[in-house]
Amino acid sequence: MTPRRPWFAPYRLRILLRAAFLLLALATLGLAVSVLQQEKQLSYASYQASFRKTGEQISATLRHPAGQLALLNPPSPGAAAPGLRPLLLPFPALDFDDQQKVQQAVAMSGCMRQFGPSASLCAAIGNNPWAGGFIYVAGSVDLARLVSHRSGDEVLNQSHRVRIKVSLRGRTYQWIAPFEEEARKPAGPYAPLRGRLTGFNAADEGRKNTRPVKDFRGWMWQNAQCNEPTAGANPDTCPRNAFFSVRLPVSVLQEDLFGDDSARRVWPPADLDQIRVGVVLLAPGEGAVVLDSDQASAASGFSLADLAPMLLPGETLRIDKAGATGAVTTPALIKLAGASGTEDASQHVLTALIRRLPVDTYDTPLAATHRIATPLGSYDVVLAGDVRSVSQSLGVVASRMAWFVGAMLLALMLAWLVIEIGIISRIKELIDRADSVARTVKERGDASQPDLSDLRGEDELGVLATCLHDLLRRVREDVEREAIRAEQERDMWHAVGHEIMSPLQSLIALHGTDGNQSARYVLRMQQAIRVLYGRASPSEAFQSTVLQVTEVDLTVFLRNVAANAPCAGITDVVFHGAPQAVLVRADEYSLEDVVTHVLVNAQRYRLPGTSIDITLDASETSAGVTIANRGPTIAADVIGTIFEYGVSDQEEAGAHGNRGQGLFVARTYMAKMGGTIVAKNLDDGVAFVLTLQRGAA
Repeated sequence: MTPRRPWFAPYRLRILLRAAFLLLALATLGLAVSVLQQEKQLSYASYQASFRKTGEQISATLRHPAGQLALLNPPSPGAAAPGLRPLLLPFPALDFDDQQKVQQAVAMSGCMRQFGPSASLCAAIGNNPWAGGFIYVAGSVDLARLVSHRSGDEVLNQSHRVRIKVSLRGRTYQWIAPFEEEARKPAGPYAPLRGRLTGFNAADEGRKNTRPVKDFRGWMWQNAQCNEPTAGANPDTCPRNAFFSVRLPVSVLQEDLFGDDSARRVWPPADLDQIRVGVVLLAPGEGAVVLDSDQASAASGFSLADLAPMLLPGETLRIDKAGATGAVTTPALIKLAGASGTEDASQHVLTALIRRLPVDTYDTPLAATHRIATPLGSYDVVLAGDVRSVSQSLGVVASRMAWFVGAMLLALMLAWLVIEIGIISRIKELIDRADSVARTVKERGDASQPDLSDLRGEDELGVLATCLHDLLRRVREDVEREAIRAEQERDMWHAVGHEIMSPLQSLIALHGTDGNQSARYVLRMQQAIRVLYGRASPSEAFQSTVLQVTEVDLTVFLRNVAANAPCAGITDVVFHGAPQAVLVRADEYSLEDVVTHVLVNAQRYRLPGTSIDITLDASETSAGVTIANRGPTIAADVIGTIFEYGVSDQEEAGAHGNRGQGLFVARTYMAKMGGTIVAKNLDDGVAFVLTLQRGAA
């Protein structure tokens, strides 16, 4: 009964093509999602590294003296009052009489505030209360050569001088300090200047017998070279940089520290941000103001708010004052947040998709805490990350990728339409015709009946029809040739077997005595005739042979093979084996055929004058026989095919009696005896390894 064809058989090609295009579309989408997931993983890892780097940068910035200055002087809640106010330094005090140390301290801490293009001022107090209740003022300005005040001169306006005013708690302190050049100085017009700033009460200016303020200390230095040295420049009028450093004694602050009331000993002063310092630098003469801190606007220095640009969108920074045990005991000094990024409305869907992509530890909050130690306590810097910025940044990449994915999907759709309309619909007719041809062949067994002349042509359908017609014709011819060949081979083997069996029976009668070696070869010939007689082909005959497997002493067998090899025209066969018996499971005649075929091949390819070595190795479960010769090796591309039927490296092998079946017979017989045979190349030749199962001890 003819099996019923499935209902979907006419649609298989269309289903396959449509499924292929659907899979391509899904693969395109899957590839895009996979790329986005990998990009999200990489972006998240990059964000983690950037987050750690940001925390380290902020921590390093705050550990620097400039950062500690910002920590010790946080911004006040209200609007800052105009003017110069003293800052709390991260140093115990200023070594005001050493120019290099003062310049280094104010430069590192960032205390200097720029006033105009060529002037800068710093007002500060030390963090050590036992250094005294002093306010330090340091400044730098470009001046012509300093004019010194002569000691004992009651008129102070004939020299460069500094007027300083301090206002706090409703009280005002004012000093005026003229520059007094040291008596000992280097000679020359470009020699550096150095001198004291002797402080007097501003109210005593112009009075006789005025005494300087005892604790007021100040120095002023001026560079030797002009700021812009040019040929012919006058050293007395060209601008030079002058630096001054002053220590101001403020009695109110000293009373707080060293008064009888110990409860008032608080440092730094609680009203530090309310103290105002005014600095006026005057040139010789009346009203010749070079610098006035109350009139000039000061550039802002580094503050904690300047850390905000380091933060990425969504990140927050909080700085808290920590207590002795690490617990937060005061409100946060400052809270900063990164600039919020703008997100395009078209990216909302893609951003939502990206947020759903799984990434390891993505939902774990990112936070880092750094402890900053200062002379007046420790501060906790808490940095919190926001991974939403990763999704937002990937949204831009996803938007660009969406165009490419859409283009690929559109191309797949167009290709499917072209195939569906232009090819599949044309092939449908050929499928129906081919089905009718298949039914005819199955029912009648005649491949010459179908008529495809109306479908043949030059278009796609015609090409397919022509190919089908030619294929059916070749199949018919091959079937006819195969039937003729099989019949001829069967007749040939019948004739050969009939003509050879009778002489073999006579040879058995002549050589059948015990111990006659010729009888072995006659029996092998008789067995070979029985194997091949009546078979359609030699390969089928060998594969259907039934062997009589018994226990064979492999040592005695191989010794006899080596001794009788010259009778078969194979000389110099040397057996290397143990003297004890090695029993294996094998058919003696078939095993001798296997060894003979291998020896014939070794004889054919060995170098003249060299021997063929047979080696026996035995284990508890198997025995291995290695037959090796010295000569050319087997090419790597054919070593795996030499055991197939009909394979031979000799041209016109069949004409010379070489059918390429020796090694095929060897492999077939070894398999029927439960063994294996393999070939391998040696450094100087080829070895065949035969493996057989051990028999009972």
